[in-house]
Amino acid sequence: MEYEGEGGVEQQLAFDGVDLHQRLSDALPALAGRVLDRLVDHVPVYDTMPGEQLRGEIQRVVEQGISSFAAMLRTGRPPDESQLLALRQSAAKRAEEGVPVEAVVRAYHVGAQECLQQMLAHATADDLEHVQAATVLVLQFLERMTVTVVAGFFAERQAVLGEDQSARQAMLTALVDGTDVLGTAARWGLDVPPCYLVLDLAVGAHPDEALDGVSPVIAAKRKLRRLRVELNRHVDGTVLSALSGDGGVALIPCRTGPDRVTGQDWERLATAVAHMQRIAGAHIMAGGASAAPKDIPAAVTLAREVRWVAAASTRPPGLYRLPDVLLEYQLMRPGPARDELAGLIRPLTARPELLDTVRAYLRCGLDRRRTAQELRVHPNTVDYRLRRAAEISGLDVTTGPDALRVRAGISALDAESVRPRSHEDL
Repeated sequence: MEYEGEGGVEQQLAFDGVDLHQRLSDALPALAGRVLDRLVDHVPVYDTMPGEQLRGEIQRVVEQGISSFAAMLRTGRPPDESQLLALRQSAAKRAEEGVPVEAVVRAYHVGAQECLQQMLAHATADDLEHVQAATVLVLQFLERMTVTVVAGFFAERQAVLGEDQSARQAMLTALVDGTDVLGTAARWGLDVPPCYLVLDLAVGAHPDEALDGVSPVIAAKRKLRRLRVELNRHVDGTVLSALSGDGGVALIPCRTGPDRVTGQDWERLATAVAHMQRIAGAHIMAGGASAAPKDIPAAVTLAREVRWVAAASTRPPGLYRLPDVLLEYQLMRPGPARDELAGLIRPLTARPELLDTVRAYLRCGLDRRRTAQELRVHPNTVDYRLRRAAEISGLDVTTGPDALRVRAGISALDAESVRPRSHEDL
């Protein structure tokens, strides 16, 4: 590179009288070897590469990078797009191989350091201006390389992620629809586990979604991102999911068959749901079921119905399976019996305080003192309300036979006010 030296005379950058681009070109094979050695010693992922790749493709990329910098020293012009194409393609290959982007960027910094050391080894006290100019060029070249490498790396990563997302979506659709699961897996190169744990999720709103001046769309997307990250963090294998800000369905692969899923498996998943709720800052009601791949459509329906029953019966947020809501599930099935049961309790809806007291009394195991503590009223008030409820409905919840009918009637009444969410958009 010519620059204006003392007296306005154009000079090539040189150390000890030898042009810098010539020094790099003459030292190219040995310099590239030193760069490779440092990569193996200081960037662990390169030490795991096959020797053929390291001494073949990677060495050629290193040599090309050094040659491009030598050309920049000679002409003063940064590499153009055609010269950078090979480096961009190399970065894309590393992304495809799963090499971390920080390792790829670090490799170019290692190369730049070796080039600078190669030149500075020949600098004399009279070359100070040239040293300063060469250092600036190294930084400019490194900036250009970093931008190129990162752009190539993430362009490939986006393509890979897009293909991976398409594969997951195709597999999820095949499983939920019950259509050609094995064929879909073969086309996309995916494994089919012996079983999936099915989650149907209903997600409440984050407080930020209702704040003035805050975009509810952005707040919901932040919540959704946290849900996905937390779910993937707590489960093994590739999760297939269709989630939105208000919930959706997720299929978690399981290494055992449906008949060998244990209580511990469900406890781990319940813990994952609890963490998702905490991190997302929103209530989550979840229904769960397990099934072999061919039985996923029925399992999705069951998980949705279990989640609906748990919500309708005023259970707290969390994960529920059929055994957790067995009685309510049966009582809430549509039909004339359910309508008759709901009719037994419907007169109490005009007196919400009476209905709430009956609910609390059942929840507290027919214990009037515990009921009073929960409602923060005197036990005599509980007694009075239960008597009034009995007069209005004709059912006395304090007696054994009527208590069962009251519980069934409340479940039937709750079923009328809640409807399952559809997953037709999967």
